[in-house]
Amino acid sequence: MARYAYAPLSVEEGRGGRRLPHEAAAEAERAAKVNERMPMFVGICVLVAIAFVLSRSPQGQTVVPGGNNSGGASASNVASVPEGTATVDGGAAYSSHASSVVATADKTAGNGPVIQVSPPAGSGSVATATTAESSACDCDGKVDPKDVDIGALRAAALDATPPHIIECSAAEDGQSQSACHLPKSTRFAALKQKGATLWMTGCSGAGKTTIATALEDRLVKAYGKHVYRLDGDNLRTGINRDLTFSEADRAESVRRTGEIATLFADSGVITLVGLISPYRGDRDAVRKRHEDQNIPFYEIFLDVPVDELKKRDPKGQYARVESGELKHFTCIDDPYEPPLTPEITLKTHELEIEQSADILFRRLEMDGILEGAPKLSPPGLPNPDGDEIIDLHVPEHLKAAKRVEAEKLPKVLLTDLDLNWLQVIGEGWAAPLKGFMREGTLLEVLHFNSILVDPFNITDNADAHTSTTNFESFHTYRPPDRVSMSVPITLSCTSYTKAAIEGSSSNAVALTTQMGEVVAILRNPEIYPNRKEEIVTRMFGVIDMGHPYIEQIYKGGDFLIGGEVELLDRIRYNDGLDQWRKTTKELTAEFEEKGADTVYAFQTRNPTHAGHAYLMRSAGEDLKKQGYKNPVLWLSPLGGWTKPDDVPLDVRVKQHEEVLNSGLEHPGGLNPATTVMAIWPAPMVYAGPTEVQFHAKSRRSAGASYFVVGRDPAGMKGSHLAVAHQDDDLYDGDHGRYVLQNSPGIGSMKMLSFVKVMYDITDNVMKVPDDSRLDDFISISGSKMRLLARNGASPCSPTDIPTDLVEANCVPSGFMVPKGWEIVVDYYRNIDSGRWIPWSRPQVDPGASSRTSAGGKFGTGDFKLKHKDYESFWHDIPMKPSGNEEGVINFVTEIPLHMTAKMEVQKALPGNPISQDSNDDGSPRYYTYGTPFFNYGYIPQTWEDPGLKDSLGNGGDNDPLDVMEIGSVRLEMGSITPCRVLGHLELIDEGEMDNKVICISLLDPDANSIRSMGDLERVKPGTIDRLKDWLKRYKTSDGKPENSLADENPTTLKEAMELIDETHGRWKNLCGKGTGYVSRDHGFWLEAAGCKGR
Repeated sequence: MARYAYAPLSVEEGRGGRRLPHEAAAEAERAAKVNERMPMFVGICVLVAIAFVLSRSPQGQTVVPGGNNSGGASASNVASVPEGTATVDGGAAYSSHASSVVATADKTAGNGPVIQVSPPAGSGSVATATTAESSACDCDGKVDPKDVDIGALRAAALDATPPHIIECSAAEDGQSQSACHLPKSTRFAALKQKGATLWMTGCSGAGKTTIATALEDRLVKAYGKHVYRLDGDNLRTGINRDLTFSEADRAESVRRTGEIATLFADSGVITLVGLISPYRGDRDAVRKRHEDQNIPFYEIFLDVPVDELKKRDPKGQYARVESGELKHFTCIDDPYEPPLTPEITLKTHELEIEQSADILFRRLEMDGILEGAPKLSPPGLPNPDGDEIIDLHVPEHLKAAKRVEAEKLPKVLLTDLDLNWLQVIGEGWAAPLKGFMREGTLLEVLHFNSILVDPFNITDNADAHTSTTNFESFHTYRPPDRVSMSVPITLSCTSYTKAAIEGSSSNAVALTTQMGEVVAILRNPEIYPNRKEEIVTRMFGVIDMGHPYIEQIYKGGDFLIGGEVELLDRIRYNDGLDQWRKTTKELTAEFEEKGADTVYAFQTRNPTHAGHAYLMRSAGEDLKKQGYKNPVLWLSPLGGWTKPDDVPLDVRVKQHEEVLNSGLEHPGGLNPATTVMAIWPAPMVYAGPTEVQFHAKSRRSAGASYFVVGRDPAGMKGSHLAVAHQDDDLYDGDHGRYVLQNSPGIGSMKMLSFVKVMYDITDNVMKVPDDSRLDDFISISGSKMRLLARNGASPCSPTDIPTDLVEANCVPSGFMVPKGWEIVVDYYRNIDSGRWIPWSRPQVDPGASSRTSAGGKFGTGDFKLKHKDYESFWHDIPMKPSGNEEGVINFVTEIPLHMTAKMEVQKALPGNPISQDSNDDGSPRYYTYGTPFFNYGYIPQTWEDPGLKDSLGNGGDNDPLDVMEIGSVRLEMGSITPCRVLGHLELIDEGEMDNKVICISLLDPDANSIRSMGDLERVKPGTIDRLKDWLKRYKTSDGKPENSLADENPTTLKEAMELIDETHGRWKNLCGKGTGYVSRDHGFWLEAAGCKGR
């Protein structure tokens, strides 16, 4: 009688091949019980099956699956069996004279296996069975269990089983059972990981369990992932305990394990399988099972030479093989078929355990297995925050229709700083944000530096940040994912804009730049209070009213507008730097083109010197040591709004260009083959630890996995108004890195810290100083670099570097690439020239009349607009056009419709050109109250004489008579337009009489319908109230008091014309052509032909 025992368990290196004493005793007891009970168990099973079949089936027929409930067989599913063959329930048949049992399948009928009894291999016939063989079994004439070919039986049963057993009504015939389960995408999103199987195959002792254990340890402990290992230990103590090490049983072990792994991975578990699995066909079958279920499968070949395995021999098995104690040992005297095309090959004899685990981890990371969302980015690059690629540009074929729509919408003013933020939103840098923050989103940002999102609508919160904030009801479940969002991205407006939105029937607004260009549509606007103090307090954590960005917040309107945006076109600044402005999608594509398997970003606020270059190159080398093959550096100069004393954007970008052009020939250069330069569009807010979190998260949205961070990131010194840190760092220099590393929602983003580098005078290279020869290193601080640049320092002798660089006025040759240094010197020696581009501000055409000529850059104090046909914009253009109806004047446009640049005729300059007014600090002046809904300008040959007093004693404002043209057509700057006068309003502005004539262009579509102020209110209801609101309050957004009106009611046409004639007469007096006297100390240029000229 055969004896039964477990084959030796495959105990891998995880326990060093040791069994504890109590385990050995327990195993011996189990083995004894198996030997005692297994023969009886097998015999009973076979006899019961035979008795059942004989009792239910007629002689000479085989019962196969598919019969009716009574066990009978229909004609279609009954097969003929040789005489003397009895049937076994379920279709198995055997012969009472046979000494072995094999299995076949009825292929023609599509039924289950038929078990036929046949003589042993080599016997002549059934009759050749010997009495000795029968008596050896002591089976009372029944089949000896040892002669049952279980493998063949199993194979036939599997062969005849349908590939997909339908388990619920939701699936149709032939469909996978997944039709009845939770969709994988939903499951994986909820679990925040995908299921996959890592099948580790290789000879005994190659390290399968050891490496799987190390990987499991990291994934579970450090990343909180659901992972499970399947190996010989846990499989053969349970589901595979009935299997031997025969070829058939090995195949069945692999099949069962593959099925378990498939189910585990399908449920979202990262399944690590460590089996020798020697036969290629068996492994390929498991692979196909995974592929059929669309489950990632990684075959990992632990390729270790047998000689090396014999040296390791952690369990002494190879020694037992050598001694002849063990036979049929895989890889020695039993075959092992290595994979032909494994996903990963690990030569573990050449790698440390952690290195092998790193390789597997990187592959899972690269393929997006460690994230629940679908992989959106190229391999090796992370998904954007919120697992959604954000690109809010309107498709080309819809642009025309959207622009037509936008023209009819209420206009919301964007400052140039707001335009930076719009670019950040629209291009995906603030993913998953799709618009300016609504109130609920802002609250999360202020209180948590992050927001909760539900991109796959697992908790019915997908629209949490795109719906109007509701403070009355909340969802049953919170959104499941937290993403980093530390900086408020808001759009402020005044009561003027708020009233325009609330008075509109449209559920959208048009976002309009300071120059009057409509650049985006904002949908479903949500207007809420701008709680400036709360925002500043939570965002900055310091009290400093002189802080430059805090000043910007307090300048904003009293309300905020939230809503989703659609960009009507790519935001371009036309400043010569647009080639370096790339969207997140474009950057990701460029990283992919360079073959990046990871990206590390280095942000710059200053010119790049050799110390920076050393840090960037060193970071790349460190990443290669971690197992990356091609890390790509993203040189990322900040491009949005900055404080006035920061190095201008164009200086930094052009200097960086020279750094790239130098390549690796200079220690301060960078390799262009592995470097991408792209401007980061966001404004700087100088919020220290709070802001640096946004710096990192926004880089991840474009593909970066690493962010290089130094001391005091995004910090600055306090102003003279700071309460605690005047002229000192507002934030502790170490806090930024610490907060960033531990910030909520930062996810898998990793930090690379700066180290201190100094200049080595022995080889002219910046590097980490050598403590053994510190005298060879000199420090070149930022303040010293600026001083040397201002002094125009030239390169020092490479062999004789002085200890006092400032006194010698030289800069070490290895400190910065030569052409880059020239750019820096040029800037600091001409810092006040005004020719620099401080930050990303649109350089636009003024939209001036073709009859004008411009000089200087629009948007600066240098801009001057002159007329080609008239010497003077003030004195030579007639007050009225010839041949027109009474009440029509010539209107000269200074500020076109929707533009906020405060343009005005210059009374003191020769030719009286039109240029931009300036603030007290010399900066160009813009309206901040909102977007003007009128064209603004003046009537030539008029003058509001300060000597002419109204009834309240207010004198004229010393300017030509102002005009507000209320048509719907944008008039060109410097254009001369016949305009029908409707009336006027008398504004009292800081004690001066500043009359505003109201007219409509004769070219406007409504010109024939509007001939009086009454007509204006009838055709365009509410226009007069909007005009009055603007006039009284337009300065309040600059912190000035309200103006007043002498009369709330506009005058008639007659009264307005009387005013025009009066001011024309005063102008004549000014030119010496009238009867009145005007003092000569006015400072005006009056030499034009129309005034006092030739």
